[in-house]
Amino acid sequence: MPTILRHGGQRFFFFSNEGNEPPHIHVEAGEKYAKFWLDPVVLARSMGYNAKELGEIRKLVKENRLLFKEKWNEYFIT
Repeated sequence: MPTILRHGGQRFFFFSNEGNEPPHIHVEAGEKYAKFWLDPVVLARSMGYNAKELGEIRKLVKENRLLFKEKWNEYFIT
């Protein structure tokens, strides 16, 4: 379960067995969870986050999308 980024109590990661899915990133903080597709950045699912928090997380995902895709490709493609 590679962690790619930590920011403001959030952990951005992917699971090591997800290479068969399109690139995405998981986010968690405590009992809250979300999953975002990276192309384009779209919320796939969430639990516990409110709309404002999801908007802030989506912004972080967009800002770090290239890093997330780079790490995804390093892990699953190379």
